[in-house]
Amino acid sequence: MTEPRVFTSAAELTAAVGQELGTSGWLEIDQKRIDLFADATGDHQWIHVDPERAADGPFGSTIAHGYLTLSLLPSLVPQVMRVEGMRMGVNYGVNKVRFPAPVPVGSRLRGRVELTEVTETKDGGVQIAAKVTVEREGGDRPVCVAESLSRYYW
Repeated sequence: MTEPRVFTSAAELTAAVGQELGTSGWLEIDQKRIDLFADATGDHQWIHVDPERAADGPFGSTIAHGYLTLSLLPSLVPQVMRVEGMRMGVNYGVNKVRFPAPVPVGSRLRGRVELTEVTETKDGGVQIAAKVTVEREGGDRPVCVAESLSRYYW
């Protein structure tokens, strides 16, 4: 894990476009987290919540929901980059999300962040696009790749 890179202006963000900013710490995905996500979303598909049945399934264990993996971005990204001194920052959405590989229960994940674009908004802020690649320890493919959008106002 790298120390988070701190940005205090739109100019600093713009200067970092094209740079990989670093990686977060590792986060273990246990069955309790998967079950809580299933309860929060109503997605109780057996491949996520039934360890006994999933043991005989295609992955040999339960796997995390793809959207659970995506929902980790707000905890992983601030470990890599923070924007400070602004009056407001908002999550604006995502342009593209893919889940190239499953997340078996017990996996450890981390986020790798690259700042890909900074643009001015019509309302006086800046919008950033960051490519966030969620990696599984020991995995040969990422488990999630997302272009995350945020807006900041100074």
